[in-house]
Amino acid sequence: MTGPTTVPAFGDVPDVIARLTTTGYLADEATATSTFLADRLGKPLLVEGPAGVGKTELARAISKATDAELIRLQCYEGIDEARALYEWNHAKQILHIQATGTRAWDEAKSDIFSEEFLLPRPLLKAISRPEPTVLLIDEVDKADVDMEGLLLEVLSDFAVTIPEMGTVAATRRPVVILTSNATRDLSEALKRRCLYLYIDFPDAAREREILASRVPGLSDALAAELVRVIGVLRTLDIRKKPSVAETIDWANTLLALGAGDSGDGAGRATLDDGLIARTLGVVLKHRPDLKTALKELKLG
Repeated sequence: MTGPTTVPAFGDVPDVIARLTTTGYLADEATATSTFLADRLGKPLLVEGPAGVGKTELARAISKATDAELIRLQCYEGIDEARALYEWNHAKQILHIQATGTRAWDEAKSDIFSEEFLLPRPLLKAISRPEPTVLLIDEVDKADVDMEGLLLEVLSDFAVTIPEMGTVAATRRPVVILTSNATRDLSEALKRRCLYLYIDFPDAAREREILASRVPGLSDALAAELVRVIGVLRTLDIRKKPSVAETIDWANTLLALGAGDSGDGAGRATLDDGLIARTLGVVLKHRPDLKTALKELKLG
């Protein structure tokens, strides 16, 4: 069986940075290099890091930058082969048998176990497409260990065997992004199959760049103050540290409340203690975290 072809979408690392930037994703050198290699070598990319640092967004950005279809497999505890690969439309099969009457089983079996009655799930959809595709296997660490065996099998040959129909093999290899919040250790076998990238919270300068890109109405002064407070919150002993997405949400919240609008075009920061205390619920979603933050920031 001939393996799937790999059709690179990016010319080089600077091309990755430039094209991801057009989608609003600001990639650093490490992220751009890993993306380029995953695309050029046809290897899955395992992206690990805290929740909310842009792991899932990277897959979306690659999809947009390369005009590829994004197919997402959201992992969770208890996800099984039927939800990841395929299942049969049993109700439709039964209706078909009832409508056609009593016939030889071999003849009926060839009818009901055909593509017409197949419900493809993300993995089968991704390997079946001849067009450019990005397969996002999101939060793989939430799935059971048994699911890793299935992923290894599929990502090894990019083929799926359906006992009633035969083998479905990819003709074009999708770009595969796996994300993990590191809630559990993944198997060494799965890690060996993948390239590896760790994305951490951005430094202050990069986070200000992200705000400038995603919230263009935010003044530089207010962005700097907001990023400073977010940085302090991430140093606290709290259950869920604010993500980049929550930084963006907070910036939009502050703009909606008129923060930073001094009326004279000066764009002065107006992130006072009262406003921080009233809007902390945008970035902290657990009551103990709110209490800790109010105490440490001396707002309560």
